[in-house]
Amino acid sequence: MRLQRTTTAVLLAVGSLLSGSLTAATASAAPSTTSFRQHTADKGFWTAERMRHATPLDLDLSRSGAKALKGLKGLKTPAPGARRSVVSPTAIPQPGGPWTGGGAVVKTTGRVFFTFEGRTASCSGSSVTSQNGSTVLTAGHCVKYKGAWHTNWVFVPAYNDGQAPYGQWSATKTLATDQWAAREDINYDVGAAVVAPLNGKKLADTVGAQGVEFNGAYGRAMYAFGYPAAAPYDGKKLIYCSGTAGKDPLGMTKDHGLGCNMTGGSSGGPWFTSFNESAGTGLQASVNSFGYTFLPNRMFGPYFGNEAKALYDKAQTS
Repeated sequence: MRLQRTTTAVLLAVGSLLSGSLTAATASAAPSTTSFRQHTADKGFWTAERMRHATPLDLDLSRSGAKALKGLKGLKTPAPGARRSVVSPTAIPQPGGPWTGGGAVVKTTGRVFFTFEGRTASCSGSSVTSQNGSTVLTAGHCVKYKGAWHTNWVFVPAYNDGQAPYGQWSATKTLATDQWAAREDINYDVGAAVVAPLNGKKLADTVGAQGVEFNGAYGRAMYAFGYPAAAPYDGKKLIYCSGTAGKDPLGMTKDHGLGCNMTGGSSGGPWFTSFNESAGTGLQASVNSFGYTFLPNRMFGPYFGNEAKALYDKAQTS
């Protein structure tokens, strides 16, 4: 098992490629700063086997625009933490375990699949309320990374071991915050997708949609969901963490932080405030983004401020 190591990067993405490092983007290629990409459907690409073998995406933050990291060198990546014991959904805090509470979150959360640098990769995402009824929120690096937009992008709500019980929803457009699109600034690691109707129905009409909150407070109870696929997880189950979120203790980002041992593949999964466990509904206020290598079992997610709101408005009116 290998992890990417750099001298300037002290962060390990939630979407780590624990099975090997990715090939660097071509140095001569001019990065695209456009904040969206149009897509055309590639039907039949995502077979059950391709989904099962998609590799969780890695963030090599030495290439990202994380300017706050300059001057911090030589920090090594620790081995992944052991799986925590599973407790009931009503127990808070929860450092990571299968969601057994049911409710709307089971259908509104799903895995995201795409092609990146010639290989199949995965993240997580969430169906959210929108004017077009077809909007998915995820992490910025789950739509664009190393200056290139991902292709063959689909959202699979309620993913189950290669199966898509509510279908595969192909993106017609993927978008990111202007700050992520321009310089991959980790503070604004938020992405979105507009998906095409499936069998004549829109996404929200098929699986439901979660509310979204912007410019909320720090220091509140949060529930984070995702499909981690790197050890000790396998990408087959919806996993969650819960607890009181706090600000980045190092002050290097504006992100929320939460005790959580989710691993690669959970990037882009939703964070909810005002979460109702029995109904499985809440207000999405962040997404899984990254973790510091020297703070194991701690997840960070971007603050949904005006920048994320601008992205959301752009997506929901597309």
